[in-house]
Amino acid sequence: MTDLKRVLLGFLILLALVAGLLGADAMRRHAARPSGEGELPPGSIPVTLNGVRMVYLTPDEMVSLEQVSFVDEEEGKTQEGWLLRDVLREILVDDGLEDDCTLTVSSSSRGKAAELTWAEVRDEANMVMFDLSGRGTVKLVSMLERLDTREEWVQDVDNIEVVCP
Repeated sequence: MTDLKRVLLGFLILLALVAGLLGADAMRRHAARPSGEGELPPGSIPVTLNGVRMVYLTPDEMVSLEQVSFVDEEEGKTQEGWLLRDVLREILVDDGLEDDCTLTVSSSSRGKAAELTWAEVRDEANMVMFDLSGRGTVKLVSMLERLDTREEWVQDVDNIEVVCP
């Protein structure tokens, strides 16, 4: 076998491996998607209200909202983003949210969740907000005592559940 044939054979094997890996990844992603849902935009966050999926939120939809910021006490870095209350008011009817409604913001990839009441989210002094991470994913940050350090923040948010009694 000549050197040229060996190089071509090696290239074809490498090409077949790459195609196989891409195909397996596509099948895994398709199987992981809940049934009945179409293709979602990258970074989309499903929002449910009392168990009913209402909308998918994307970071691009927050850009038009007023930005707020605070300096975190842990590292002295500025956290800048959008208040969660403003985001929810854009996509849900605020009239139906009572102070005792519970909001759970979670990240399946990080295995973290934060449970808040609408009263806590609505209070601007708590600075419950979404901030974009360096990778373009959304993180939940706050000045609330139980959410005021990086360890307590919910990074890579991929779900918001709102439950009202």
